[in-house]
Amino acid sequence: YQIVEIVKEIGSGVNDNRKKLTTILQNDNYHLIVVEHKDRLTRIGFNYLKVLLNQQGKDIEVVNLAEEETEDIMQDFISIITSFCARIDGPRKRKHKTECMIKCLEEEE
Repeated sequence: YQIVEIVKEIGSGVNDNRKKLTTILQNDNYHLIVVEHKDRLTRIGFNYLKVLLNQQGKDIEVVNLAEEETEDIMQDFISIITSFCARIDGPRKRKHKTECMIKCLEEEE
């Protein structure tokens, strides 16, 4: 690989307003985006993003694929709950509610 740029952005994979990701998608100086896990790029709409980039002659390569689809889905679900709790209740209550929901989900398994 010829690395053009390494980009790190702190934010939710559910957030559709990530400035650094938007900047990357607007640039034409690359043909391949390499991510360690697909959920680091986006939790929702990964395949749509891949299709659109393919139409531009670009691609996304995921280095570490999830071992189990169930594990991947559960992590997506937890991330979505966390994101919406943060929007509704703010940062202070978010952590407590998320921990309670995760505990309930783990007990059901």
